[in-house]
Amino acid sequence: MKKGFIFDLDGVIVDTAKYHYLAWKKLANQLGFEFTEAQNELFKGVSRKRCLEILLEIGKREATQEEFDTWMIEKNVDYLTYIENMDASEILPDVPRILAYLKEKNIPIALGSASKNAQPILEKVGLLHYFDAIVDGNNVTKAKPDPEVFLLAAKQLDVNADNCVVFEDAVAGVEAANAANMISIGIGAAEVLSEADCNFTDFTEISNAFIQKLIEK
Repeated sequence: MKKGFIFDLDGVIVDTAKYHYLAWKKLANQLGFEFTEAQNELFKGVSRKRCLEILLEIGKREATQEEFDTWMIEKNVDYLTYIENMDASEILPDVPRILAYLKEKNIPIALGSASKNAQPILEKVGLLHYFDAIVDGNNVTKAKPDPEVFLLAAKQLDVNADNCVVFEDAVAGVEAANAANMISIGIGAAEVLSEADCNFTDFTEISNAFIQKLIEK
């Protein structure tokens, strides 16, 4: 059976979480409260709209719909400014090796991310050519842990959901992969991503032989 491999973006392929944090922190400061890196963990794998809702809960702030929409735009403008100068140095260790191995084996590859800026980021870091499908925040209506993003990616790859492997660094992403009946590979702390089928700190721990086993499984 044909296999498909699906990768989250932030924290899996590139570390853009730091730029999201800087943008949210700037907005929080403008609104008169602090936003810590620990609190930023709540935003992993979460849509921009839900992130702002959480931020306002943290700051005990209310907003009109107009203010909410304005702050969403402001945050994204700041984020885009931060990522403008991204390049290949932002790619997390050994990601290109894994992508190249899959491409060599003619395995279809998709991106499944909540980010609405996934394609420009992949272009900036020089990885876009590896991906046969990109499903991001522009294509989905339901955020992780809903499996919509991964199911749509599988459909675009023309691969059955239960023949897909997902790489995720967020609890909500692992839950989404599991809900889609896909193999979930947690990238990050195993104690946090305990529901994943397998866990690795990063891709340097993943051998080509392990990837080959996933292909043949």
